[in-house]
Order: sequence, then structure tokens, then C-alpha cells
Amino acid sequence: MTLKEKIGQLNQKMFGWNAYKKTQHGYEVSEDFKKEVRFGDGLGALYGLFRADPWSKVNFENGIPIDSNAKVSNMLQKYVIENTRLGIPIFISEECPHGHQALDGTMFPTNIGIGATWNPKLYEKVFSQVAAEIRSRGGNLALVSTLDILQDPRWGRSEECYGEDPFLASRFSEAAVKGLQGKDGDELKGDSKVVAVVKHLCAQGASIGGHNGKGAPIGEREVREIHLPAMRTAVKAGALGCMAAYNEIDGIFCHANEKLLTKILRQEWGFSGIVMSDGCAVDNLVKIARSYEGAAAIALKAGVDLNLWNTAFTKLEEAVAEGMLEEKFIDRAVRRVLRLKFILGLFDNPYIDEAKASHVVNSKASRELNLQIARESIVLLKNKEGILPLRKDLKKVAVIGPNADILYNQLGDYTAPQKEGTGSTVLQGINQLIGRETTVTYTRGCRIRDTSRDGFKEAIENAKDSDAVVLVLGGSSSRNFDTRFDSNGAAILSDSVTEMDCGEGVDVADLELGGVQLELAKEIMLTGKPVIVVLIQGRPYAIPWIAENCDAVMCAWYPGKEGGRAVADVIFGDINPSGKLSVSMPKSTAQLPVYYNYKDTSDYLDITAKPLYSFGFGLSYTTFDISNLKVVNKLISLQQLRDNVKIYVSVDVKNSGNISGSEVVQLYIQDLESSINRRVKELKGFKKVWLEPGESKTVILELGQEELSIWNTEMNFVIEPGNVKIMIGNSSETVLEDIIKITI
Repeated sequence: MTLKEKIGQLNQKMFGWNAYKKTQHGYEVSEDFKKEVRFGDGLGALYGLFRADPWSKVNFENGIPIDSNAKVSNMLQKYVIENTRLGIPIFISEECPHGHQALDGTMFPTNIGIGATWNPKLYEKVFSQVAAEIRSRGGNLALVSTLDILQDPRWGRSEECYGEDPFLASRFSEAAVKGLQGKDGDELKGDSKVVAVVKHLCAQGASIGGHNGKGAPIGEREVREIHLPAMRTAVKAGALGCMAAYNEIDGIFCHANEKLLTKILRQEWGFSGIVMSDGCAVDNLVKIARSYEGAAAIALKAGVDLNLWNTAFTKLEEAVAEGMLEEKFIDRAVRRVLRLKFILGLFDNPYIDEAKASHVVNSKASRELNLQIARESIVLLKNKEGILPLRKDLKKVAVIGPNADILYNQLGDYTAPQKEGTGSTVLQGINQLIGRETTVTYTRGCRIRDTSRDGFKEAIENAKDSDAVVLVLGGSSSRNFDTRFDSNGAAILSDSVTEMDCGEGVDVADLELGGVQLELAKEIMLTGKPVIVVLIQGRPYAIPWIAENCDAVMCAWYPGKEGGRAVADVIFGDINPSGKLSVSMPKSTAQLPVYYNYKDTSDYLDITAKPLYSFGFGLSYTTFDISNLKVVNKLISLQQLRDNVKIYVSVDVKNSGNISGSEVVQLYIQDLESSINRRVKELKGFKKVWLEPGESKTVILELGQEELSIWNTEMNFVIEPGNVKIMIGNSSETVLEDIIKITI
């Protein structure tokens, strides 16, 4: 290969929506795409061919319909193969943080709701569906958020995190990789699996003040304990791609961090896939390199293989010519890119069946799966005197609030335009579910961020005239086509974006509900009617007044396209809620950080340090008893653990109520004797079990070398002798305890 051809394989500079031209007779290859191919006599990857959203300006009028997706991707592959010397097929990379961000793509709940399901097996099915949708259209790289840990909910990208715990995030990261890639590498050569490009590596959720993509002033132990386990698990699961993060850690940009991207990722863990840059992030290295050529050289040597939108990687030839970069680093990255193209089977069969997408995308099975996981993501936080479930024979129900009847407000960021009449809002879900004898009234009441009270009067009158009020509050990551965007697609807030208070680039200083939502809630409560608050949100808000005064509180996160029906199913009892918080909910912004796995701390003078609702908490319409804790191998040696002998922890779980339901049994540990200061509690196992009324089951969880090892003073991952407390229950506020002893 010539140097030009090699550099071509490392580039993914252009936006995919500019690669084609719509004509009266179909589609043509655009001049922009031809120019991009000529630059490197080939092309490594094309980003976002099917991306549709306000940033790309792609919608149902100018985008590619499902029945033409594969035709366009095949057209572009054919052009590259037939118009370059080597004819190397291209990667087509697509965004799928919570479903394929394309026209008619299935929009599942965002990750913060996925974490609340505590059901990785179901999530694996979700991403198996996402993989099938992407591959059927012609995509083969899936960019998926699995690595970020939510430690500061002021961060706009909170919705992309599974939660605040590394063990929980690791289980979901593993599930996403297996769903996208399959469990056998040969599956990638088929027509229903794609390469998982997991992101972001790493510690984006640890930036100061919740500012997006900024500095994380933490040390290596914090990085390894909290922010790297999900990536390590993804590598074990077979992940073949990852994306570096925007932020820097202790002064070192992730895209320039050779220890992170090469020594830990590849040499320590054995990762053999590709590292993709984040959009325009290599160009940010000009701050330390003083030139695009220098920035590209730094990133490539650190371990970045494939460009995403950066100008810097288009200057690699100049970097070599100027002596900034040895060609061996280019060769190393090209080998990784080409190897992955072979693994995907692109050299043998670069084309896609042009009829398949219509049968795979937006199928009945995908909608049912979406509804199922939305139901399991809902967390019941309060249910005063069993007010829920509501009876379906109520005469009048008032549905009120800014998130009651706007579909986009429940879909989250990275969402494509939706066809009119598809999906379900909370209002629509309630109308679909209850009988004709019940009158449902709707009033918006107020907006997310706007301070107008013009809708209060009508909302109050409707509440007074009802038997119960469903008050739907929260936030929104919904972008509109008037939104201004940064060069990497992050939203730039302005007065025209009145509803958006979450999403990439949308960080907040205060976790109170926006606008006059709390005032609306107080006015509705004065009517004396039962008030059920439903929170549609991408981050946990501080809601102490609502938690104390409203009759019931339900957190639905961003529940996806079928989320309205899921919420209605829970409110009226067709579904027994089983969600558990994957992130602590604070009483006040001033408490932050408030995550459960802290190191020993103390209370404030003016407020408790404890959260409003704890990690792992969630109510049910039935009751569960956890008892009879037993531990096998309570006394175990270091050598036994090194030989993979397990400690087995079992409890009996009984449904002591009269409604069928699921409970999540959670196992935590605390290392009582250690060479370093340990956390007060660490999740190390969980299992979700279904129980009929009166039914009991024995749940067995395992602890082994992986769960009991720590990063010691020499930064080695080892087991140390001593006592370890075991805690088990149905939240981080555990109920049963025992001690195990590890001997020399």
C-alpha cells in the first residue's frame, strides 16, 4: 500500500448524509463522497450514512426510506471498490446509544432507564435487535454508550450512563457487546451482527462540576476501580471497537494517553480491535501540539487508529514528511483496520440484501421488546397508602404536565425524527388502557424551562374536577431544527431551545426541576385530589418537596417510543413495577457527590449527606421477604481463590403479598482489612427473580477472585487476606449481613 492509501484507511472525515444525492430516479454518489475517496485512494469509514436528526438536517422528506437503505449503502461500497486501486470496502458506522439513530429506528429507553431494569439478559435481546436493524441497512460499526459512570448528574450526558456503579455498568456493557456482535466471532460475517464500538474511554462522568468533556482530577486507582471495569468486561466479551473520550484525566487528554489506549487496553487486557477518535477530539490536541500534524502524531502514537471528523488525521502525510511521526505507527493502525474488515467479512461480501431491512426494522417483535424493557425500567419511589395502582373505573382522570403528551420529550438525545402517530405518550397510553366510562382530560400546565404560568388555571380546574391526577414532570433532551450545534454535534443552548435541559452539551448547575414545574405541583396538591407524579427525565432531579407531599412518585426516565403505554400499564396495575434505581437521587444539588459507594464520610451541619432515594431502591405492588442467609466457603484461602474456588451466598426470597412480581436481590461487600482505604459498600452480584404470590425461591450468588481483588498500594490487582463483610438485600440499604475470612 502507498502512504496515501494507508492514510485513507485511517480516515472517517465526512458526514455520511453528504455522501449521496437524491434524484428523480433514485440516488447518486455525491461529488463530496468522490472527493473523499480520491483523497486517500480509498476510505476507512463513513460515519452516519443513515443518521437523521436536527444536526444532520435529515428527516422523512430528504432522508433515505427503509426500502432504499441497502441500495444506497451498496451503491457507495460499489463505488469505492470499483474506483480505487485496491478496492477495499468501507466501514459504515452508525450511532445507536439507545437504538439506531435512523429513520424508523427503534428508539428504546436510554441507558439510565436500562440500568434501572437490572436485567442484562433482556438488554442483550435489545441490542441483538439493534444490530439486526443496522446491518440490514448496510451499517457494520455500532457506536454505543456503555462505559460512562454517572457520578455527577449535573452532566448533560447522564442519560447515556447505566448508573453510578461499575459492576452494574459492566454487566450491561457485556450484554450490549454480546447483543451487537454475538457470542461467536463468526456471527459477524453474517447479516445480523455488527462490531460494537463502545464509548467513551474513559471517566467522562467524573469531570469537575458536571462540565461535559472537561478535566477529571482523579488518580489511577479511582480510574481502575470505577471507570475502567466496564471496558475491561467489554474486552472479555469480545468487543472489537472502542472510542476514546473527550476529557483529560489528571492533565492527560484521553486521545493522547498511551498508557490508557495501548498499555492498559492492549498490552494488559489483550484488546485487538480498533480505537476510534471521538468527533473532532484529536483536533483538540492542537492545544498541546501547536499544529494539526503534531496532534495527529500524538494521537496515533498513543493508540488512536481511526479518525472521526478530525482535520488532524488528514495531515498524517505531512506529519511523516516533517519527521513528527514514524510510518510504523500508521502501519500499526492500518493493520488493525484491515483486520477488522476481514473479521466482518467485507472483503468476501461487502453488499447487503436490499430487501431485508423492510422486514427487520420496526417489526412487531421489536415494538413488543421495546414495551417490555420500558415497563421494567420504571421505578416506583413512593406509594402512600397503596394509592397505586389506580382503578380503571374512575370517572375522571386529569393528566397534567409538560411531559404528558410530547413524544420527543421521552425519547432522549441521539433520536431520529418520528412518524406522526407512532409511539405513545403518557396521555395516549392512559387513553388506550382505560375504559370508555372514564373521562380523561389533559392540560399541559407549563413548559420544561419556561416560567409562564398561563396554563395553571386550566390545569387546576381540571384537577379539581377529577378523581385522580397524573402529573407528568421532568426534563427533556429533545432537539429541534432551530437548535444551534457545535462542530461535534453537541447542542449549543440558546433562548430558542426552551425545552431542552439535558443531553450532550446541556449541563446544569442546579438539579431542581426547571421552570415553574414545582410551583405547578404545589398548586395541584392544594386541590386535595390524589396526585401521582411521573418523572420523565434523563438525570435524577432533586425533588424533596414532591417526595414528601405527593401521594405517589414514579420515575420513568426516558422510557422510549413505547414508554407512554408502559407508564400507563404500571399506573393502572397491568404491570407490577420492578425497576430499581441505578443512581442515587439527591435531596439537594449541594449534597453532590451522593453516590452510594463512597469512602467513609460525615454529615453536613445543615443537611444530611444521605440521598433522597438510595441506589438499588424501588417499590413494588407486592411485598418480598429476604431471609435465611447462608455462605458456603466462609473460610477460604488466598490459594483457593486463585484456583477459582468460589464463595456461594444464598438467600430465600418470598413473595409475601398477593400480586405476582419481580424482585432484585443485591449482594454488596465491604473489605474490613485492607492495605488501602476501601469504600463502605460495593455491589458484587445481583439477580432478578419472578415470584408468584406466596412463592419462595432460593437465590445463589457467587464471589470469587475477580470480585474480591483490590488495586493495592503497588497498583496490582490482588486478593488480600482478612475479613470481608457480606451484605445482601433488595437495595443498597441492605438487610442481612455476614463475615467471610480470607486466610493466607
